[in-house]
Amino acid sequence: MQKKISKYFYFSICFAFLVFVTLYFSDFIVTKLLHGFSYSNEVLSLNYIENTGAAFSILKDSRELLIIVSVVAICAIVAYIIKHISTISMKTLFFLAMLSAGIGGNLHERIALGFVRDYIQLNFVDFPVFNISDIFINLSVIAIIIIILLKKKL
Repeated sequence: MQKKISKYFYFSICFAFLVFVTLYFSDFIVTKLLHGFSYSNEVLSLNYIENTGAAFSILKDSRELLIIVSVVAICAIVAYIIKHISTISMKTLFFLAMLSAGIGGNLHERIALGFVRDYIQLNFVDFPVFNISDIFINLSVIAIIIIILLKKKL
């Protein structure tokens, strides 16, 4: 029982910290950009845009649907953790917290602002502008897939 409580606590702390990181740095970067700061090199540029859709601007202007999908996704992750807490490794819990924090960061902006603030643009490839929450989502999904594949020992 003590180990389960420790795992719930670990997930909660990781989630809270990562949500703080994404919201704090997004606010910091966007504030700087809105006050005239600019940055660009061969790899990336900082360009502020307001995204009313999801990744690649799909479902543009579907705020309510995206809020519902985000809440359902976070609830599903938490339900999975509750059901499997005794078998989930701390590494997997961290990446589930990162995934939830990325979803939660975008969810917060969607609710509070009506859009998601994107500002990182890759200059070496034609790719949509994204934010730190999007990085958290993508890195955690990749990590979770690798963990699953290594566990199955394909």
